[in-house]
Amino acid sequence: MAEFLKLAVPDEALGVFLEKFDSPLSPEEIETIQAVGRVNYESIFAGSPLPAFPRSTVDGYAVAARDTFGASDSLPVYMQVIGEVMMGESPDFVISSGTCGLIHTGGMLPEGADSVVMLEHTQSVRAGEIEVFRAVGVGENVILPGEDVRKGEEVIPPGVKLRSAEIGGLMALGITRIKVTRRPLVGIISTGDEIVPPEIVPPKGKIRDVNSYSLSALVETCGALPIRYGIVKDQRQELFSAVRIALDACDLVVITAGSSASSRDMTAAVINEVGSPGVIFHGINIRPGKPTILAACRATEGGAIKAVIGLPGNPVSALVIATLVVDPVIKKLSGLRTPSQRPRVHARLSINLASQAGREDWIPVRLIEGEELSSRPRYSGKVT
Repeated sequence: MAEFLKLAVPDEALGVFLEKFDSPLSPEEIETIQAVGRVNYESIFAGSPLPAFPRSTVDGYAVAARDTFGASDSLPVYMQVIGEVMMGESPDFVISSGTCGLIHTGGMLPEGADSVVMLEHTQSVRAGEIEVFRAVGVGENVILPGEDVRKGEEVIPPGVKLRSAEIGGLMALGITRIKVTRRPLVGIISTGDEIVPPEIVPPKGKIRDVNSYSLSALVETCGALPIRYGIVKDQRQELFSAVRIALDACDLVVITAGSSASSRDMTAAVINEVGSPGVIFHGINIRPGKPTILAACRATEGGAIKAVIGLPGNPVSALVIATLVVDPVIKKLSGLRTPSQRPRVHARLSINLASQAGREDWIPVRLIEGEELSSRPRYSGKVT
């Protein structure tokens, strides 16, 4: 029976592994409104400035700033109101010395105006005339053309995961179709003579397939499309055929179970038969998930080198390793260049945890907010 004599350091193994297969995938053009959560494929440039005209950021009066010089509560400036800027329309009047125009937030500044006095800093004296109690500077309470986005400016670089803010910004610029990276296809294969579909009541000695479905959910969460290839028995030729079919159709193949050192666990050998370079790492210094397989295969001559991952059969181990390995692979295939941060929380353990030197441990915990732990044993540390 083979044994794990040398275990790879998790972060180092992942770094090497991510360089062994081809990426990113090809693009597809879709409606911008459908692009939430997708990864932008190419640089997007503004075809026009944003805003396209000078706009007021407050409700008030459009003025020439020089006319308000010296205005105060004790010595207001009197100005004649010559019109109102209607929303969505271009002003039909021009501001000259001593005049102003009523304007609302988002309204277009009339010609001759270079600032806006806030409504609360004014008072109506009589019909068509106001008092101004505060001086304003040029450009005050105004957003100028191109102040948000200049024409020709790169607004979204390639490799950005698009959020609601990006979608809104693109619509503001009139960009209704964009190119995004195609969603990676992830083939999922469950192995084991003891595995049965979840809809079946398992006979003695059998267990329901959990991994295919939990991994499918994780893959979708990561932005890829899962394809389940069913349950494969512990037969070398059957596993070889399933991996070959999945590798031809998918961008990433994930195999659960069959990765340990047992004589019946043949996944590593089958992967090496499917295509080169084959297994890169078999065994990672992590718990749970030590027997993880990281491989890359070129299934056809001249074809792309694709990632193949062998996960432990234990559902918890499989999900932990999938989070650590499958997720980064999908991000690379998607062309995602912006780093994502895994959320962390500092907590106090209520028990002591033993750990082996050099090994990375992932421990399930239950977070209890505000519970008094003074009567319990304490261990101060970080939990991943």
